Parts: sequence; C-alpha cells; structure tokens
Amino acid sequence: MRTLVVFESMFGNTERVARVVADEFARLGPVTVLNVDDAPSTLDAFDFVVAGAPTHVFGLSRPQTRADAATRIEFATVTGRHGLREWLDIVSPASPDCPAATFGTRAAMPRVITGCAARAARRRLHRAGFRMVGKPGDFRVSGALGPLIDGELVRAGAWARELTDAVAAVGC
Repeated sequence: MRTLVVFESMFGNTERVARVVADEFARLGPVTVLNVDDAPSTLDAFDFVVAGAPTHVFGLSRPQTRADAATRIEFATVTGRHGLREWLDIVSPASPDCPAATFGTRAAMPRVITGCAARAARRRLHRAGFRMVGKPGDFRVSGALGPLIDGELVRAGAWARELTDAVAAVGC
C-alpha cells in the first residue's frame, strides 16, 4: 500500500506528528510525507491519504490566520505558501472511495473552546469523495506555539497503529 501523509505546520508541531504517523504506515508499504506546499492535487500514485493540520480559530487555517501565525515567531513557518484548506479544495481521490484519515494539533484546552482542524479536514475529504477510516486524531500543544504536550507523539503513534491495523484487516 502506498500512503501519502500530507501536513500543514506553522511551528513544526503538526509536522512532528505527521512523521510519527508516517513511521507507523511504513509497516504497510512505501510512505511519502509532504508539506502541503509540495503536495500534488491528483493522487494517482497513492492508495491511502492521511492529512493533518493545526487548528486555527476553530478549524483549518486561512490566509489571514497563517499570516498572523507568522508574526509570532522570528523564523519562517514550516508551511509557507498555502494551507490544507486550499489543498483540500482542489484535491481529488485516485479512485472512487479512496481511503483517508485526518489528524490535527490544537491548544491543550477543551475542544469546545479550540475547535478541531482534523474534523474540518475530515468533512472536506469526505465531500471530495474519500472514504474516511478511523476517528480523527487530535493532538495537543502547549499554548499557541507548542511544543507538543508530553506523551502526544506516543498517542500519535498509537492512533496511527490503530489505523494501520484496521487498514491491514480489510486490505485497503
């Protein structure tokens, strides 16, 4: 199985989760990890897609929230040209019913206060024709900039293992 893990990341936290997820999916075959800046819009080369993004203002980032994030640090953000929201608006599955999963990072507060990028991405992928697998992964950061809360990368690995076990069982 060929897996694409695509991520948007401002400060590196979501990218770290994406790389842990990719390590787990490598058990099933080749994995490509791409910043959304470099992700293709046609996914013919992949059998499974995992998409992740940070939560901005209750959901996926927008140009203005990414611009605001860039003012909070002295170095360039990890993702610079566009966000997962824009990619999801143009992406199409390689085949009907292509399996996909989503994850997100958010501030360590109740979800009702922060929202969840993973759920927003899941809705968009489903509308685009992807078959959603598993529950969205939701990983917490300390404050707006991070870092990830202790243990979140372990949780990300466990979430990805649950997905790969489910995928292996049904032979996606």
